[in-house]
Amino acid sequence: MSELLSKRKSPDDQGRYQHITPESAGWKHVGFEAFLLAAGKTLSFNANIDEELCIVLVGGKAEAVLSGNTLGEIGDREGPFDRKKPFSLYVTAGDSATLTATTALELAVCHAPGKSTFPSRLIAPGDVDAEARGHGNNQRYVHNILPDDKDADSLLVVEVYTDEGCTSSYPSHKHDRDAPPNETQLEETYYHRINPPQGFCIQRVYTDDRALDECMAAYDGDVVQVPRGYHPVATMAGYDSYYLNVMAGPVRKWLFSWEQDHAWINTSEYADKHTG
Repeated sequence: MSELLSKRKSPDDQGRYQHITPESAGWKHVGFEAFLLAAGKTLSFNANIDEELCIVLVGGKAEAVLSGNTLGEIGDREGPFDRKKPFSLYVTAGDSATLTATTALELAVCHAPGKSTFPSRLIAPGDVDAEARGHGNNQRYVHNILPDDKDADSLLVVEVYTDEGCTSSYPSHKHDRDAPPNETQLEETYYHRINPPQGFCIQRVYTDDRALDECMAAYDGDVVQVPRGYHPVATMAGYDSYYLNVMAGPVRKWLFSWEQDHAWINTSEYADKHTG
């Protein structure tokens, strides 16, 4: 099995079934955790003095306390495939948040270096921009939870929906060079959910010289780690895909390069074949 693929594990006593750290991934910036909580269970998250968090309610509802302030109940979808925009909490360096599940609750907790530049805040659905991308069999729908034009020190967080039989994160692109304004070096995790849940999608991670070239079947709840290189996703017939991306690196800007062999998929030559 590829070292880039973290299989879904049995939940521990906190309900955590994914736990990626910079040390376990062999990189410097991105950490990721996934939790399942039963109604009535409580979890507290304390950001270290040098890290920030983005806690995404992937599914379910919770009573939330942020920076000691009670927010009341947040959450507006049973699961990600409701396709509603999510509620999230941005937790600045050194701050804390507590969530008490009022229904079954699925949480994604995103970690990256932080400096306490910006205050903690609730990211409500109305704060999340949505956009459709692509044409034909290369279409996806995106919720920009924490894009590079919204306040954070390091974190970039986005969720993506891809219908059965389509590609996503495609044409192949990469962001592994610290060379703005052309490209930024961003580590990335993909937290995969599949509907129906017995399905899988395919993700490839590869570099131009093929020194890295891994192709993985990602099942429901798996995480793919992208340290460098291109990283397209392909769905299978009968199964829709959701993934939550977490990115961070030396510069908080999403600047990337297309793989030239496939960049034509972005052009009118391809789009015109799939429009009336």
